Amino acid sequence: MTSSTDTTSATDERLRRLAARGFQFMHPRDEQGEILAVIGVRAHDNVIDVIRLQDENDVVATRMPGDEENILAPTRVSWQSTGSVCEVIDDLLDLPDDRTPGSLITPSGT
Repeated sequence: MTSSTDTTSATDERLRRLAARGFQFMHPRDEQGEILAVIGVRAHDNVIDVIRLQDENDVVATRMPGDEENILAPTRVSWQSTGSVCEVIDDLLDLPDDRTPGSLITPSGT
């Protein structure tokens, strides 16, 4: 059985890996100052990656085109994963940096 301390350590390690990849994090709060979510955003190449953590079992990561107007409610999504924090972060870390999964790779010079 996994303790909550083990889960917290695993989550912290994964969040550090996202930060090392260039994710910037924000913590929106309600009127009482309580954190509503943890949101990480990383724009790179021609895409934007967003991860939203509501709680440890309610996490959504999304990759969208770089010209998406509303990154918190995108109309176009290239990839998405939902689930627990460790599973979703692992899925996000497994994505290739240089392209969107399933996109065509064209030879240079064409």
